[in-house]
Amino acid sequence: MSAKIGIMRIRKLFEEAESIFKKNKKLSNRYVELARKIAMKVQLKMPKKYKRQFCKHCYSYLKPGVNSRVRINKNHVVIYCLECKKYTRIPLGKRK
Repeated sequence: MSAKIGIMRIRKLFEEAESIFKKNKKLSNRYVELARKIAMKVQLKMPKKYKRQFCKHCYSYLKPGVNSRVRINKNHVVIYCLECKKYTRIPLGKRK
């Protein structure tokens, strides 16, 4: 499997995870798990857009306001997962 095909499959899995999230959270979490496995198999970095859509600790699909909380704290964006009660801090770049 090439990197192009892997990225296309990852994109499709995240689209499906978003569309099915309201109906079935477990299935959307499974789609995230499959996308991660594809990225590891093809040895490519998960695109930044998708990397921030799942929890790094429990690998559940995150929907702000539903099962995650997003805050800006000093120089970081803090994403708090309400499933596993852990958080991810993403540094903000310096302003120009």
